[in-house]
Amino acid sequence: MLQRGEGLEDLYVKSRTEGFGEEVRKRILLGTHVLSSGYYDAYYATALRARNVIRADYARAFAQGCHAILTPTTPGPAFGLGEKTSDPLTMYLEDVYTVGVNLAGLPAISVPFERDGSGLPLGVQLVGPGFAEADVMKIAML
Repeated sequence: MLQRGEGLEDLYVKSRTEGFGEEVRKRILLGTHVLSSGYYDAYYATALRARNVIRADYARAFAQGCHAILTPTTPGPAFGLGEKTSDPLTMYLEDVYTVGVNLAGLPAISVPFERDGSGLPLGVQLVGPGFAEADVMKIAML
């Protein structure tokens, strides 16, 4: 929390040290490393090309009259708080279905769907075309 007399620079520093959890800081550091000298062409340029392919795939689906796309949010049911923190790869794979949407810059919302055989919640993600946030929200409320 900012104290009286602290400025915007202090806010910036505190929001990135106190406001970001360990996982977010790891991902920021990884991204910074990948963008460093010598890695730009190998990773960043390739990632930009992949992002354009993903955007084009979504654009084709929406151009054919699709109003929203329904996908799973994660590969499996919810897990306990802190349950997978010892295995970073498993943790990263939990995001696999949300990555394409984020790369494409599309509006999406994750909503509870049902429960698995063990009673754990399963979520689905509704993805809409660009700037259709209101439509995605309306569909999610059904």
